[in-house]
Amino acid sequence: MSEMIHVIEEWLMEYGVWGLFFVSFADSSFFPIPPDVLLIPMGISNPDRVLWFAFITTVASVLGAIFGWFIGKKLGRPVLRLIISEEKIKKVEDYFSKYGPMAILISAFTPIPYKVFTIFAGISKIPLRVLVIWSIIGRGARFFLEATIIVMLGAKAKPFIEENFSLITIIGSTLIAVAYIIYMIIRKKKKKK
Repeated sequence: MSEMIHVIEEWLMEYGVWGLFFVSFADSSFFPIPPDVLLIPMGISNPDRVLWFAFITTVASVLGAIFGWFIGKKLGRPVLRLIISEEKIKKVEDYFSKYGPMAILISAFTPIPYKVFTIFAGISKIPLRVLVIWSIIGRGARFFLEATIIVMLGAKAKPFIEENFSLITIIGSTLIAVAYIIYMIIRKKKKKK
């Protein structure tokens, strides 16, 4: 399986920006390959265009999230069962009931399979605009962070990201969560006035 995925990655790499766009879109709705596997090597080989690649990856990923939302809304839970087990679906449900939009935001930033959350957002009738807003923030933060690391470290970025990605996502998710909590506190205070 991993050999087949590697062949697909190589094939998509030949298509450059279009391959990056496709994998970014598909990862958010139905495809098992994350866009980072193209974004990072493309960014390292073209550091002057890495921010552009991060932008394309973000836009395509958000469009894919919208497609995933429609898959969830139209096809429902049975399609999700094709991707993950019922036990994992229950976990995703718990995340949504506990954290609401924060679940979308954190899954958009971390290596958690994002497509599961976009499809579930459609199933659970989360407003599309909520999905789009938190997808832009989460996916944008992730891909622009990777691009920034590439700009700063050049060819050393790939091993750095591979070795530290879990730590980076934990720190990033924590910062995003703090920002979200501050946003909610400010919003509540404005409503009281």
